[in-house]
Amino acid sequence: MEASRPPSSDVAHYLGAVRRHWWIALAATVAGLGVGTAVTQSLPRIYESSSSVLVQSVDQDTNAQGGRTKGSVNLDTEAQLVGSGAVASKAAALLRTDAPPLELAHAVSVEVPANTTVLVITFMADDPLKAQAGSHAFAEAYLRNREETARSQLDKQIASLNLKVKQLTGALTGINARLAGARRGSSVESNLLSLRSNSQNQLNSLTGRLNELTTTTVGAGSIISDARLPESPSSPNTLLDIATGGMIGLLLGLALAYLRERFDRRLVSAVDVRDRGRVPVLAALDERTTPNFDDVVQPYGPGGRVFNRLRNEVLASLKSDDRVIVVTGTSRGSASTLVSANLAAALARTGSDVVLIGAHLPDSVVDAAPLARMLGVSAVPGLSELLAGRVSLNRVLQRTARIPSLRVITTGGSATAAGLMQSQRLRDTLDALRRQGGYVVIEAPSTSSSADAQSLASFADAAILAVELRRTRRPALLDATEQLQRVGTRLLGAVVLPRLATRGATTLPAPAVTLPPAGRRPMLDDATQQFSAIQPERVDPVPAAIRQRPAEGEKVEDTAIVDVSSTGVTDGDEK
Repeated sequence: MEASRPPSSDVAHYLGAVRRHWWIALAATVAGLGVGTAVTQSLPRIYESSSSVLVQSVDQDTNAQGGRTKGSVNLDTEAQLVGSGAVASKAAALLRTDAPPLELAHAVSVEVPANTTVLVITFMADDPLKAQAGSHAFAEAYLRNREETARSQLDKQIASLNLKVKQLTGALTGINARLAGARRGSSVESNLLSLRSNSQNQLNSLTGRLNELTTTTVGAGSIISDARLPESPSSPNTLLDIATGGMIGLLLGLALAYLRERFDRRLVSAVDVRDRGRVPVLAALDERTTPNFDDVVQPYGPGGRVFNRLRNEVLASLKSDDRVIVVTGTSRGSASTLVSANLAAALARTGSDVVLIGAHLPDSVVDAAPLARMLGVSAVPGLSELLAGRVSLNRVLQRTARIPSLRVITTGGSATAAGLMQSQRLRDTLDALRRQGGYVVIEAPSTSSSADAQSLASFADAAILAVELRRTRRPALLDATEQLQRVGTRLLGAVVLPRLATRGATTLPAPAVTLPPAGRRPMLDDATQQFSAIQPERVDPVPAAIRQRPAEGEKVEDTAIVDVSSTGVTDGDEK
């Protein structure tokens, strides 16, 4: 069961995605700021002006059940009355406008401050003067409407009382007439006197109430803070809209960056190799520590320290009888060449006998130059000639001048041995090198470009993947690990490199002085001589000595010689 990643790893992954795709987030943020600015400029300017009205109670005010205030005025009801049609009609008359009253009512809003009997009437318009005039007009119209309503109610009460007074006055007149004709001391007189007394009392009460109403002054309220001319529009809010657009753009950019990272199949960091490819990372190089094609890194430089640590991890992971290590890339390129050459140099610096085999068969002689140039050896003869049976093992082994314990078998100058990576001759050669007791590092082609990497891995004890970031895709890494698992080769891990610059076809340097094995006469065969004579502007993929047949009767030297005593490979026949 795979262990779950700590939360800090997830945070680092997300931050890495933002760092790698920062330009998406930046572009989206700039676009959001632009959209916010454009929207702000396109929206109409809205101005607001407010008037504060103190509402006074009148006799006819009643406190509705559940009202906002506990006094005699229900401010919730009054707030609704401000936007009513009657008030809007009066406000339109005060403004002397032809706009429909309902349209004016939609532009007004009322706020009731807590624990007050004040209404804050706000009017919105596209012009500051209109906003000020509209707020004052609605405040004035509300007070007039409230006063007229109160006066109307008062007039109705006065009319009702006058009617009752008139009725009682008529009744008293009739009672007085009946008393004049009644016999004194009779029960009729007594009843009429009592009835006249009650009617008189009622008339006095109504008269007093009528006098009170006729002298009442109706006070509906007053404007305690009149509308002011607004200095700036309330909508749109330029800073808020631009900031909102920028924030939305930033969030959208982060989402796009994450989606790009999520669906991008390229490996862009060592964390991707470890988490998405499920391959342990042995070493991670950056632009400062990545070696070039001209030389191996110095042992005490930044890159040398990385390869020294890689060497220590490899030696700690190998078993006691493991001797052959294959280094293969996951994508086309020279990543495996750089890793294998520097790993072999780091192993040789410990004093161990190391043989570096360049098995990345080239398409032309020019492609064979990097390994020879890095280690200062001749490009030919090499593995191609050895597997083709044209030279012996001792002929292709070249000792490097600066690292005496490192010997190199270059790729060679022919591409005709591409089908010999599964041959018995290669197996016998590796067995002979095993018996010498040192380490063998094989520079293999990438798993995505050739099946030779899988064939070479089947002969090796362990494998290392050279992963070139931003060029290797996750399916290629998974396919490489699967190929190694199928042949049963133990995968130690991956060495991660940044994307390497593409090399052009450059002029090959003259072959370096080769230190041959003791007891052998230094000589160059015909293929080497032909390789040295190649002009930079015209490179023949097959050396002339290999391509041309010898003349009839001419003796060809150094053909198909394999030292049986040192390699165990049977000598071939002379050709």
